[in-house]
Formats: sequence, C-alpha cells, structure tokens
Amino acid sequence: MEDGDYIVEMRHITKRFPGIVANDDISIGIRRGEIFAFLGENGAGKSTLMSMLFGMYEPDEGEIFVRGQKVSLSSSNEAAALNIGMVHQHFKLIPNYTIAENIILGIEPVRKALGLFPYIDIKIASERILELSKNYGLEVDPALRIEEVNVSTQQRVEILKMLYRDAEILIFDEPTAVLTPQEITFLLKIMEELRDKGKTIILITHKLEEIKQIAGRCAILRRGRLIKVLNVDEASTQEMANLMVGREVSFKREKTPPHYRDMVLEVEGLTVRNENHFDVVKDASFSIRGGEIFAIAGVSGNGQLEIADAIAGLAKPSRGRISLKGRDITGENIRRRTEDGVSYIPEDRQKYGMILDFNLADNLVIKTYYRAPFSEKGVLRPGEFGNFALGLIERYDIRSGQGAKTITRSMSGGNQQKAIVAREISLDSDLLIFVQPTRGLDIGAIEHIQNQILEERDKGKAVLLISLELDEVMNLADTIGVIFNGRLLHIAPAENLSANEVGEYMMGVKG
Repeated sequence: MEDGDYIVEMRHITKRFPGIVANDDISIGIRRGEIFAFLGENGAGKSTLMSMLFGMYEPDEGEIFVRGQKVSLSSSNEAAALNIGMVHQHFKLIPNYTIAENIILGIEPVRKALGLFPYIDIKIASERILELSKNYGLEVDPALRIEEVNVSTQQRVEILKMLYRDAEILIFDEPTAVLTPQEITFLLKIMEELRDKGKTIILITHKLEEIKQIAGRCAILRRGRLIKVLNVDEASTQEMANLMVGREVSFKREKTPPHYRDMVLEVEGLTVRNENHFDVVKDASFSIRGGEIFAIAGVSGNGQLEIADAIAGLAKPSRGRISLKGRDITGENIRRRTEDGVSYIPEDRQKYGMILDFNLADNLVIKTYYRAPFSEKGVLRPGEFGNFALGLIERYDIRSGQGAKTITRSMSGGNQQKAIVAREISLDSDLLIFVQPTRGLDIGAIEHIQNQILEERDKGKAVLLISLELDEVMNLADTIGVIFNGRLLHIAPAENLSANEVGEYMMGVKG
C-alpha cells in the first residue's frame, strides 16, 4: 500500500517510562474510513501508542504521519487542529458543568452584547449540540449537569465533544469497560454509523467479541511490541486470544463439584433506600455457605450493587438483618466487618477500591497497615509494605513500571483491578464479595481472576459474586439469585438454570 493511502501512519515508534518500555519500535498504518482495532492485554501499550497520536505524549523515537504529512504533536489542541479526537477510558468531564459547557470547553462561542461586552452564547452552542446529537443518534439534554447523568450518557458527551470539534479520526480507548451489555450494543452501532459517514475509527480494546463484530483490521500488541496485524474476518477468536496473551487461552473454567461447609452469610429481609428515599432493595433474603459461590444476576441498576454495599458496610439498610457466622453485623462499621472476615472488591475501582495518588505498596496494605508486621508499637514499617507488595505483584502478575513504588494512578485500569483483587484475597476473609471482578480486564487476566475465585471457593470460603456478564455467572456460580427491580425473584442451584431462563428472570418476564 502506498503511504498516501493511510490517513494515519506511525513509523518505528518507541516510548519509554521509568522502568518500562511502553512501545517498542512499532510501525503501523491506518486507512481512511476503516474501523481499526488495537488488541492487547492490560498494560500492553495500546493506550500509550494512541495517546501519542492525540498529543498527550511525545515519542522518544519514531515519526507520525497524518494524511501523508509528518507531524509533531505536543498537545491535544494540536491533535484537535488535525481533526483527531479521543474518548478516554476514564472520562475527562467536569461533574458540576452542564453537558453543553463540557462540550464547548476551550472553544466557547463568544459574542458581544451591545458590541462591547463579551459573553458565551450557550444558546447557539446548545442548538448545534442538539443537531449533532440527532444526526448521530446520540440524544442528550445539553442543559443537564454531568453529575446528573449516567455513565453511558457521559460517554455520548465525550463522543459529541469530538464531533463538535469536527474530528475525522476518532480514537476510542476501552469504550465499553463501564457499559452494560445493552449500552455496548448501542455504542457499537454508533461506531458503525460514524464509519459509514466517513469517519476513521480507532478502537483500543481487549474484548475479542467487539473486534469480531465491528473491526476490519486488528493490530495485536504484547508487552509493548507489535505482534501481528490481522484481517478480522480471517482470524478466529481463539487465534487472536492466543496471540494477545502469548499462550493457549482457555475460555471455559475447570470447576470441581462444590463441598459445602457451615453457613457464613445470612441476609434476612434486607431493604435498602437510596438518597431519594426510594427502596432500591426490597425484602431480600439469601444465605451463603462456605465453599459456595452465590451469584446475583441482573441488569444494571436493579439493586444488586446496593446489596453488596449493605453487606460491606457502605450502605445502611432501612430494614433487615445481616449475619456473619451467626453474629449480627448489621450495625458494624467497615473496619470491624473487615476484621470479622469480609473482603470487598467494589465495582468502581478508582473511587472505592484504592487511593490513586498512593503507591502500589501503600494500596496493598491499606486495610492492614496498623497490624503486625506492617506496624510495631504504633510505628509503621514501610520496608514490610514493600516486601508484602512484591509477593502479590508476582503472584497476581500485576504489571507496574516501578514495582511496589509505582503510583497507582499511572497503572492501567486492569492492573489496578488485579491489585485490588490481590489485596482482598490476601486478607483471608471468610466472605469475599466480588462486584464486577473482571470488568475492564483482558482475556488472560479474566482467566486468572476467575480461577482465583474458584480457588477461594475450594478453600471453603463463601463468595458473593455480582456480575453483569451472564457467561461469568453461568461459568462460576454454584447458586444463582436473579434480581429484578430490587427483588430477588428466583434462587436456585446453577445446574437447574439455563442461561435463557436466567435472562428471562433478569428482564422480569418470568417470576
């Protein structure tokens, strides 16, 4: 292919950070009007490579060409001037600004009142936003504040931000990591529409099924190196997974029959209200034995999160009782529950799972720092933090440029998740609550964490699994409780339920 046929070309790109080569001599060309995917494990260098195209980093070596012209991009404004836009994995929006204010930020349409006094014409901006949103099927209300809208609407705002700036090359970084299955289907349709209207789409992901669905070509990165560029329709999902991880990957979990032990968790008549005094969990009752994985399956927003938060101590029940090994813990604080034997992997890893500006070692001991060996007579022993962290980094394959000293904010989302799972399992709790444990993880990391969950169950731990991934529920659960509109409609052994039946209960069709 001639150079001029590429809308974007990267030649011999290398980028280093302290302790890590994020991109190692990568050369790649992207054609105008295609959906081109970058596939790789968490921390493989996908986001770094595209962040250079968006002007957030500059390459240490190599050249970037856009529409055949060599460019030097040192800011996202320079990228925007070349009609390049990017939707980041963690959105860059200001919560207390309106949708319109977020979209026009930095390129506000300024008018002059009486020919003298400058003001921002929010009305004309809102009209253009409404027009764009209708043209691309991205309906939003420009007057709503970001803090008032859900995650999928925030993502639409990020896409509209690009379109408002006339972006022609659109980079999506892990765009489906925080979406429900229904929202993912909608977003993939939007991407196809954008492509059909002449946009070039670059998709950074580790989800093989999404690539198979919409991408034309796919570049596979592994540990910073380009492994292969494939035509998607000529490659199997298994081949792509094996190239991405560098070994044979299994999509099914080997699961032994359960050996149930004593009762660990009993939840009776649990009702939880939200801040608007609306019952989001209604009279839920269930129990979990040692050696049992109890999965709550449901469409997002049906109360499953609030059940987990109430058991972990983050939400206060308005009615009901929670017992751990026969002891009432309904009124206990979070630290006491942790000491009693409750581990919690939250849905939002950045908000509730870790302190992003702390280093990895500090985050890994954040629930145990006051105990021996991390503290002696009230004096902290940072050396012990580091030793403990090194063990978990190795066991859980947590990839971090500077080991235990890495600031967690700089780690990829998937490696942040691995760190939280490692910390919570290391507490050796009787009850482990996993909320969306594999969200945003690549196939290799999913395999690792699901095997860890099964290992804990085989050690006799009680596991509460809350997942929006029906495959994950069917793969791991011994018992399934299906939630709809705050009520547990049906609880049954997993072997007695098909995925179709679970789906029908989830939609409220059955029960």
